[in-house]
Amino acid sequence: MKPEKLNNLILIGDRVLIKAKSANSKTKGGLVLPPGYSEKEEVQSGYVIKTGPGYPIPLPRESDIEPWKAKDDSPSYIPLQAKEGDMALFLQKGAIEVEIDGEKYFIVSHQSILLLERDEELFT
Repeated sequence: MKPEKLNNLILIGDRVLIKAKSANSKTKGGLVLPPGYSEKEEVQSGYVIKTGPGYPIPLPRESDIEPWKAKDDSPSYIPLQAKEGDMALFLQKGAIEVEIDGEKYFIVSHQSILLLERDEELFT
């Protein structure tokens, strides 16, 4: 996917865009698997390409706002644990498969992610 097209994508809430990791077409014993076999597995893996802003926090009620504080109507979010570049293990059942520019991606709710592997060198 072209980077400028990626910048045009906006994920909502706790959604994560994951690029599917290429699956092995052979088993450890050397048997060749038919196309689509790994796609039917319950757990998939891939790399986090983009994340949404997180879980929205509701705005306070008018009665909860102190009179000396400035009123702020902009939404607040609890950030997600997933970051761009993480390798994610996620439930296939909770994912929506999309194809963008001929490449397969998954839109996954953050709660469907089971495990994240992060290379800290990517973020320093």
